[in-house]
Amino acid sequence: MIRKYKIITLCGSTRFKDSFMREQKRLSLEGNIVISVGLFGHSGDNEVFTEGVKTMLDDMHLRKIDLADEIFVINENGYIGESTRREIDYAKKTGKPVVYLMEPE
Repeated sequence: MIRKYKIITLCGSTRFKDSFMREQKRLSLEGNIVISVGLFGHSGDNEVFTEGVKTMLDDMHLRKIDLADEIFVINENGYIGESTRREIDYAKKTGKPVVYLMEPE
């Protein structure tokens, strides 16, 4: 029998690659399906900066939020950038719960 697992999409700056990997592992071990970013532009995946790719990835990430039951924001040191803020706003607008690594001030 296939159980129902919560689907969580990770959001946050790709400069926090280590946090993404750590939280993906932790959430998976807790029994969640975890959707993450495809590339880490701020951590060396330079393909992100090819013409049109970042726009496509940003749009694709909103679709990943559509698939999720909630989002988990990787806001290391409290940092939330423009793209992450847009994803949080989108999640809230579509009724998705938003959970933070660090509670925002």
